[in-house]
Amino acid sequence: MSLRVVFMGTPDFSVPVLAGIIGHGCDVVAVYTREPKPAGRGMDLRKSPVHVAAERFGIPVLTPKTLRTEEAVETFAAHDADVAVVVAYGMILPKPILDLPALGCLNLHASLLPRWRGAAPIQRAIMAGDAESGVAVMRMEEGLDTGPVAMVERIAVTPDMTAGELHDRMAGLGADLMARALAALSRGGLGFTPQPDEGVTYAKKITNDDSRIDWSAPAQSVHDLVRGLSPFPGAFTAIDLGKGPERLKVLRTQRVAGDGPPGTTLDDVLTVACGEGAVRLLEVQRAGSKPMRVEDFLRGTKAPAGTRLG
Repeated sequence: MSLRVVFMGTPDFSVPVLAGIIGHGCDVVAVYTREPKPAGRGMDLRKSPVHVAAERFGIPVLTPKTLRTEEAVETFAAHDADVAVVVAYGMILPKPILDLPALGCLNLHASLLPRWRGAAPIQRAIMAGDAESGVAVMRMEEGLDTGPVAMVERIAVTPDMTAGELHDRMAGLGADLMARALAALSRGGLGFTPQPDEGVTYAKKITNDDSRIDWSAPAQSVHDLVRGLSPFPGAFTAIDLGKGPERLKVLRTQRVAGDGPPGTTLDDVLTVACGEGAVRLLEVQRAGSKPMRVEDFLRGTKAPAGTRLG
């Protein structure tokens, strides 16, 4: 049975899943994504990664501002879809939409549910120091990521893994997982297990306050914050390199031995004391510049021992 699928997604993370289900023979009859947004220096309208991919595959693209109108429901119903596949769409599906596909709406979520329901599961898992994460296929319902789970793929989170690296692992595994789930669904063999009530956590959207490094925290927490926000949006600190405080993103660190006032450099290669222990900065980014290794950063500037960050 070749399923008629409506695909709903927006960022880079969603693209491998779209390509994967097409490659496995699903008939993707329409793609929903967020509308183009101004971007770049010229603020030209930029289509989402899923929008670009769908056009490359020759699939009709819809970018509604809302799904909560009678017209939106009628348009969705006209696709006559067996199932909707939702991957980081960025818009809540109201009940009239959820009820339309005959076989329901499947969501690929980037966590081991019920841990890290919500908007930023990849970042929050690393920021919390989780040793394991994964991707899950769940049937959607009205609650936030509360639906029963059909299939899971687990991923070990290594001590220095960044959110960007985990994102890329999940995107590839998620594409294969969703393709297998749809194959089972087409045979009537996809079972679902309700999520347990225990272990529920919420992955709130990352704010600017979340991104500022608190040097009074232990070195492990600082290291986890940095890798959890790398490469985007990036953990940041302020540093004075002779022209007043400026914002510096920190994209990679290494835990090292060291002791001193929190936020103070312990040498001339940007080893920074934390509330407990220290971290060495390995990759940074100044405002308006590209990410660079600390060795390259220090060729053009000096940050001697005793430099304050905050």
